[in-house]
Amino acid sequence: MMAVYELIKREEEVEVEHIMMEDLNKKIVNMEEGYTDQSGKVNAVVGDNKNIKSNLIVISNGKEDVSASSKSRLVSLDVFRGLTVALMILVDDVGGLIPAINHSPWNGVTLADFVMPFFLFIVGVALGLTYKRLPCRIAASRMAVLRSLKLLVLGLLLQGGYFHGINDLTFGVNMERLRWLGVLQRIAIAYLVAALCEIWLKGGDAVKSELSLLKKYRFQWVVAILLTITHMALLYGLYVPDWEYQIPSQGASVPTRTLTVKCGVRGDTGPACNAVGMIDRTILGLQHLYQRPIYSRTMQCSIKSPNYGPLPHDAPSWCQAPFEPEGILSSIMAIVSCMIGLHYGHVIVHFKDHKNRILHWMIPAFCLVLMGFILDFSGMHFNKALYSSSYTCLTAGAAGILFTGLYVLV
Repeated sequence: MMAVYELIKREEEVEVEHIMMEDLNKKIVNMEEGYTDQSGKVNAVVGDNKNIKSNLIVISNGKEDVSASSKSRLVSLDVFRGLTVALMILVDDVGGLIPAINHSPWNGVTLADFVMPFFLFIVGVALGLTYKRLPCRIAASRMAVLRSLKLLVLGLLLQGGYFHGINDLTFGVNMERLRWLGVLQRIAIAYLVAALCEIWLKGGDAVKSELSLLKKYRFQWVVAILLTITHMALLYGLYVPDWEYQIPSQGASVPTRTLTVKCGVRGDTGPACNAVGMIDRTILGLQHLYQRPIYSRTMQCSIKSPNYGPLPHDAPSWCQAPFEPEGILSSIMAIVSCMIGLHYGHVIVHFKDHKNRILHWMIPAFCLVLMGFILDFSGMHFNKALYSSSYTCLTAGAAGILFTGLYVLV
C-alpha cells in the first residue's frame, strides 16, 4: 500500500505534464490561459483551478523550458491521502491487539474496512484532475495502461509471491501457489477502468449546474450503474454447488485431508456458499487464493473470535478453506468506488466557488451513506469481502464527507 501511495501522489501533476511535453515537442501549444509577450515568447499555464497549478512552460525559438517554480497541489487531497496511509499503518500494526479496529470477520464494518475504499476514492479524485484537458487521448490511454501494469507487477512481487525455503537459503516464487490478486492489483484494475472512462466517455457539454454536470459525464454513470447491476445479478443470481478443498499435510504422520462444503444454494452471502468465492475458485484456482481467510476469525471458526484462534470442536468444514478478499467479482464494485471519487474530481474542475463545491459534495455523500444503511437493513449487509453494494455506498459516502471536511479545514 505504501508503494501505491507514491504512484498515486504524483498522479495530478505527472500525467498531464508528460502529455503536454509530447505535444510541445511537436511545437503544439495547448493552454487554458496564456499570453504572448512582445518578445515573441508563448507562456502556457496548465490548469486554471485556484488550488491546482502546474509548472510554467515557456516556449521560445522552438525550445521549451520548465520553470523551477514550486508545484502547488490540492492540499486537502494530500492531507486525505496522508491520513489514509496513517490509518492503514494503524490498523495493520494495532488491529491484532484491538479487534474493534481490525477488519470485520464477515458482515459489518470496522475502522480498517474504510482504508481500501478511501484509497480508491482518492484515485478517482486525482483522475478527475489529471485528465482535465487531453491533448491526445491515445497517449493518455497508453500512459494509463502502463501505470496499471506497474501496479499489477508490483502487487505480484510484494504481495502475490510465495517465497519459500528461507531457512534453507533457497529463494524463489512458487508459481503453483502464486496469489494472482491482491490490494495493488485491485487498485490497478479500478484505476485503469476509471481512467479509460474519463479519457473516452465524457461529452463536450458546458457545465453550469449539477444537471449539466451529470449530462456531461452521463456515459460514465451508465458504466457505474451497469457494473453495480452486474455485481448484484451475479452475487444473488448464480447457483453455488457443493465444493471441496484439501488441507495440506503438516508432516509424514499427518495425511492430506479433503473436506467437502455443502452448498447447493443461490444468492447466499455467507462465507461458505457465496458467488464471489465460487468465481475465484473456478477461474483462479484454490491454490492461488489467499490462504488465511478473514472468516476464520468468526465465532464459528475461532474460539477467540474476533481474533484468530483454535477451531471449535463443532467448526464447519469451510473454516480453513482459502478465500480471496480482493477477488474478481468484488473488484467490480471497487471500480464503482473509484468512479464516485472521479465525480468529486469533476466538481473541483467545473465549480470554482467553495460553497458550490461543498454543496455538490455533501449532498451525494449523505445520500450514499443513507442508501448504504437502507440496503443493510434490507438484507444486503455491509461486507468488505464481498464488496457489497451497501458497503460501497457507506464507505464512498464516508470518504466524501471526510474529504469535504478536510477541504473546509485546509
